[in-house]
Amino acid sequence: MAEIVGVRFKDVGKVHYFLPNNQKVKINDLVIVETAAGSDCGRVVIIKKNFADKQVLKSLPKVLRKAEFKDFERLKRLKEKEARAAKICGEKIKKHHLNMKLIGVEYTFDGHKIVFYFTAEARVDFRNLVKELASIFKARIELRQVGVRNEAKSLGGLGICGKPFCCSTFLDEFQPVSIKMAKEQGLSLNPVKISGTCGRLMCCLKFEQAAYQDLLKKAPKPGAIVDTPKGRGTVVEQNLLTGVLKIRMDSAPEAAPVCYNLRDVKIIKDAEIKVNKKELDELKNLE
Repeated sequence: MAEIVGVRFKDVGKVHYFLPNNQKVKINDLVIVETAAGSDCGRVVIIKKNFADKQVLKSLPKVLRKAEFKDFERLKRLKEKEARAAKICGEKIKKHHLNMKLIGVEYTFDGHKIVFYFTAEARVDFRNLVKELASIFKARIELRQVGVRNEAKSLGGLGICGKPFCCSTFLDEFQPVSIKMAKEQGLSLNPVKISGTCGRLMCCLKFEQAAYQDLLKKAPKPGAIVDTPKGRGTVVEQNLLTGVLKIRMDSAPEAAPVCYNLRDVKIIKDAEIKVNKKELDELKNLE
């Protein structure tokens, strides 16, 4: 049995695991760790005791030491350098007339490499920009193109729910989100209602999906044939959270659907929720 610690290098970034290497660390401690790119500084967010997977343990890098006052000072200086680098890079992008948008700058902890994050609608030839930046900063320069989801995560903001973006507050990595998830959750397939500020499907569709799938196991789907206290009918609409179903009665097909609670109906033949080709074609750019 061994102990491992989870470290984040960004406030809402992916968690990386390390061996504590006899260092006594606590949650929220800043630590200097060993990475493939050299030493780096991150914050301890997880401590797992009694970890038994020997294969995983063999591959884990180590915590070198807890951060000291000089490390805090270095981080402060790096933040100042990042702000300056962002300003200079923005000016050079305009100078070279490049169709790209700078969204973030990151220095490595040793200061030998600078990563510039940008978005662009098409491929950008930034070779001359890299050469000029390298001559200014005397460091290795990397320009990394990211998607619109990453842009939203980096910049932050408020979603249509009125709360800060999930991606910039607690989601450490993006998961695939599909149109079918929106349909299974009973949402209108209106791009305005199911897409986030980034223009892609809302991330909350993914982490709420497990709850909806559990509810779908018990509830008849739209199109299902059910028995009700007043006869047989077809489900035309469902509200999974309240358990209320709208059912068109076979005895009065032209009348308005009747509302029943889920516990008052019996499924005779269930239906299946499908996304048709037309819906996929219309909304494929949201996924």
